[in-house]
Amino acid sequence: MASIPPGVLGALDPTSDRAAFRQIADQLREAIDKGRFKEGAKLPSESELVEHYGKTRMTVRNALGILQGEGLTVHEHGRGVFVRPRPPVKRLASDRFARRHRDQGKAAFVVEAEAAGSRPEVDSLEVREERSTPDISARLGSARKVLARRRRYLLDGKPVETAVSYLPLDIARNTPIAEPNPGPGGIYARLEELGHELDHFEEEVRARMPAPDEVKTLRLASGVPVIHLVRTAYDTDGRAVEVCDTVMSADAYVLAYQLPAS
Repeated sequence: MASIPPGVLGALDPTSDRAAFRQIADQLREAIDKGRFKEGAKLPSESELVEHYGKTRMTVRNALGILQGEGLTVHEHGRGVFVRPRPPVKRLASDRFARRHRDQGKAAFVVEAEAAGSRPEVDSLEVREERSTPDISARLGSARKVLARRRRYLLDGKPVETAVSYLPLDIARNTPIAEPNPGPGGIYARLEELGHELDHFEEEVRARMPAPDEVKTLRLASGVPVIHLVRTAYDTDGRAVEVCDTVMSADAYVLAYQLPAS
């Protein structure tokens, strides 16, 4: 049987009132946080951990279950337990919707992906007219029907985000915005071509645990929360021209903001 390298994991504290399986989970978590087990690396097997700690297989299994529940590890049947890769994407709130990107024909997600050195994709695209919900209607100024653009975003083939854009029909109907591919720069470039020069965006951000359908769509590991962001775009006349309801895998994003001090 292979042994765990010295110094990677310590010994349990028999005087602690913390249960053995929680102590084991603490040590494994610390080893992951400190890079002793890199992203994608295989953790010691149950047998190796049983031998190292002198505890039962069930104790070890409970410890591994804690890490999986926290989204730190993933169990691959027949192969073992691995440290879950968590590639961060840095979202620059003060920059990602800058007009210069639209002028270059780049939508915000493409800008974010390129900054992270990743390959962006969009799938599960659906565009249709539908009745607005009370919340979306209030944000758009009592629009009863909207054009909804639903899509899922992937980075290097992995789902990281879903988004639904809602636009007033009097703006979007029978325009390139209603097409699956609205063209270079995305829908914001088309809105400005239609005379709705963008003035500012308002965002509401909260963290929560995902709904079952979100777990499936984003292929979330157990214990991984989501970031729920609702953004409203306003033109220079003060009209709300789009509401974007976005759900992001929390372990794939870092939200970075520059805030004025005066």
